[in-house]
Amino acid sequence: MDAAHLRLLRELGDRGSVAAVAAALHISASAVSQQLATLQAHTPVPLTVRRGRVLTLTPAGEALAAAGTRVDEALTAAREAVGAFLDAADRPVRVSAFHSAGLALFGPLLRELDGTPPLQLADADVAHRDFPGLTADHDLVIAHRLAHDAPWPRDRVIATALLAEPLDIALPEAHPLAARDRLRAVDLVEETWVSVHPGFPLAGVLDHLAAHVGRPLRIAHRINEFSVTAEVVRTGAAIAVLPRTTALPLAVDGLVLRPLADLELVRHVDVLARPDALAYAAVRHVLRALRTVAERATAAAG
Repeated sequence: MDAAHLRLLRELGDRGSVAAVAAALHISASAVSQQLATLQAHTPVPLTVRRGRVLTLTPAGEALAAAGTRVDEALTAAREAVGAFLDAADRPVRVSAFHSAGLALFGPLLRELDGTPPLQLADADVAHRDFPGLTADHDLVIAHRLAHDAPWPRDRVIATALLAEPLDIALPEAHPLAARDRLRAVDLVEETWVSVHPGFPLAGVLDHLAAHVGRPLRIAHRINEFSVTAEVVRTGAAIAVLPRTTALPLAVDGLVLRPLADLELVRHVDVLARPDALAYAAVRHVLRALRTVAERATAAAG
């Protein structure tokens, strides 16, 4: 089997279509299809299946793509060992983060690294299931999940824990409950809420809270961007759940964060990477720096 063909199979799994793979690799869709056909000709079981107009991986294709990940990791490590891949200080490292993590971590990360290696930063707020696919375009992907979310696919990515972040209740400073140091879930049942869109990692928090109090909550607004949510909360129109560490810069100008005393709400922030990306010392250096700035952010948030 050709490692390049295995790489195409993995790209198809991560990107979801032949057209997306072709666009990312700057080759024609027909070239992608031909190379996948060549791989299929040397494999006794179907690797892909067409669902409507989209070509997707079969379970056998997913298993072979995962094996291809390990092949790429080994090849990259071997090239680095013999000097074919020089880990020069000027090799850019591509980092993606969901919005609130970018707000809290990108600035400190840039200062921590001081230009070495250079970074290419991007924000990407996606549903939980879509974070692993971002590793097709980024060396490091800062992702988040709740405790009950499905684990990251270990056959595709390596996950490094960055921080376990308490989730607090965001209130306008003039709200009667803001005078308390800690709140109880039952105190919040009559409130109007801002939540994120369904399918995104924090959407399940209010479901969990509603189950705890035994009644549905009144959700009036669906907003993913926490800075926008903070503005809505400041007006007094609604309250929200916000992460303590990454949303700490928003807890100003009339907005306060208060923990729940009777219900532990936590989200986990992890860094996802393909194994072959971590074969580069520059990428590992940035990952270490991310862990350092995350530790500082956690300490600052108390």
